[in-house]
Amino acid sequence: MNIPANMDLAGLAALAAALGWASGLRLYLVVFITGMAGWLGWIHLPTGLSVLQHPALLFGSGTMAFVEFFADKIPGLDSLWDAIHSVIRVPAGAALAAGVFGADSATMGALAGLAGGTLAATSFAAKASARAAVNTSPEPFSNIAVSFAEEGLVIGMLWLATNYPLTFGMVLLIVVVLMIWLIVRFIGFLRNLIAKVKSFL
Repeated sequence: MNIPANMDLAGLAALAAALGWASGLRLYLVVFITGMAGWLGWIHLPTGLSVLQHPALLFGSGTMAFVEFFADKIPGLDSLWDAIHSVIRVPAGAALAAGVFGADSATMGALAGLAGGTLAATSFAAKASARAAVNTSPEPFSNIAVSFAEEGLVIGMLWLATNYPLTFGMVLLIVVVLMIWLIVRFIGFLRNLIAKVKSFL
């Protein structure tokens, strides 16, 4: 397997997991940051991800990340944006994770794709359910705060994965467990809210 000079196998696995997980929260930001990091020479991207640093893709992902930055901070519009992009975030997360290994190992690429898609689905479900609950608040500030927190978390996790892969693995495990807890909690909250609305009507 052709491993980039600045990454070992653990680093590649961490990168694949980070790309899959983060895609469920901010797909376009993930694509833009990863491509820009490769284009600037901060990291040497695996062959399967080298397309991300193409100027055309950087422009497209940067534009979409810019639009998403504002759309994600408007209550109601953020949930609509998530619903529209629900069909792309999970498969894109799987594709990005697979791209870390896919050009050199079909087996590793397939395994990474499955793991990346699962992580993307988990983070997306946590994001969507949490946002639906937050949007029940009449003030917009909590929504904006959560949006900034998601962006900071994505950037922080990508940095951690490329610099301290073993630490990233431990942090990711904790974050995934918390996300699963959030999904369970907010699903119960939304069910109760729907029941109240039905009884009121």
